[in-house]
Amino acid sequence: MTPAARDAAAMAVLDRWLGGQPLEAALTGWARASRYAGSKDRAAVRDTVFDAVRRKRSCFALGGAQTGRGLLIGLARLHDDGLSRWNGQGYAPSPLTQNEQALMNRAVPDLSRGERLDCPDWLLPFLDRALGEEQADLTLSAFHYRAPVFLRINLGKTPSEQLDPFRASLIDELAAQGIVARRHPLAETALLVSGETRRIKLLDSYLDGRIELQDVASQAVALDFFDAVAPDSAVLDYCAGGGGKALALAALGLPVTAYDIDENRMRDIPVRAQRAGVEIPLLSQAPAALWPAILADAPCSGSGSWRRTPEAKWDFTREKLQALTMRQDEILSKTAALTAPGGVLGYATCSILVEENEDRVNGFVQSHAGWSLTAERRLGPLDGGDGFYLAILQRG
Repeated sequence: MTPAARDAAAMAVLDRWLGGQPLEAALTGWARASRYAGSKDRAAVRDTVFDAVRRKRSCFALGGAQTGRGLLIGLARLHDDGLSRWNGQGYAPSPLTQNEQALMNRAVPDLSRGERLDCPDWLLPFLDRALGEEQADLTLSAFHYRAPVFLRINLGKTPSEQLDPFRASLIDELAAQGIVARRHPLAETALLVSGETRRIKLLDSYLDGRIELQDVASQAVALDFFDAVAPDSAVLDYCAGGGGKALALAALGLPVTAYDIDENRMRDIPVRAQRAGVEIPLLSQAPAALWPAILADAPCSGSGSWRRTPEAKWDFTREKLQALTMRQDEILSKTAALTAPGGVLGYATCSILVEENEDRVNGFVQSHAGWSLTAERRLGPLDGGDGFYLAILQRG
């Protein structure tokens, strides 16, 4: 595909998304209907689509139309791209109209704060409360770019005292396969990688379980929770989802059981656990017994990971935030009732909003006698990975 044909494909995907189709479904539908597109073409189209979605508001303001074509014109203005390749030949988009060319020739105007930072206006005060205006602006600017890719070194495959040489050999092995890897300070198990990262799941080191894809902040949360529980404590991973944190905890030697109200979300855990060399039983019914340690990774806005799922930012509303906080309070109460006396409850989200984090925990402690907050940690994209929050709660 030519660069112009890739633009046309991205434009079509964006139109489907703007028409109400989920973004991944729109991309998958295009890929299945475009068997001629090679892997590099699909990757390039995907990158263009995600760039436009991340910057939807500024691109609409600059592109002259709330369409896929308008988004790409706005993106071109931001990148000082004249779009001369749009000549209407072959699979290229039609040439710029006279009005579009006049728009392209204008200087980029001053945008409002919400337009410049690609954020709904209603959300700005919530981010300012959580981060302060300066940090909020820097965080929203970071959301303009693709999230970094991290690997987790599987400690279950090597004794902890051999981690340094094991890590060094992995870095060398990855380098030989075109992937640059280096340590990240947020987690001893983390490798920040660049290069041919789309090939990671084909590598021997992935297939034999020595490495796993996991964001560094998620790894840090798992390590913090591990440090907070007694050695060999049985752990219930409540709201386990795909099992990333369960796998990390199991690799550290904790006996972990996974539960999710939607059992289908856990469908990949058995295969991932087998590859990692650990056992993670799955609960098919709501737990009833008491547990010495529970990690509740609650459903949330996902605002800490909007670089990865930029469409979620545009779908988020005040009403959804209110519904989520009610659900989070419910999960805290349910998991508290399942925590044994003297036990530990870890409450985690991938949100950067106070309303989903500190407010929920403070309200819980005030309304549940015998519970205390012993530690908490907040991480944001400016720390290097996704945004995450963890509170360690102790039952008396």
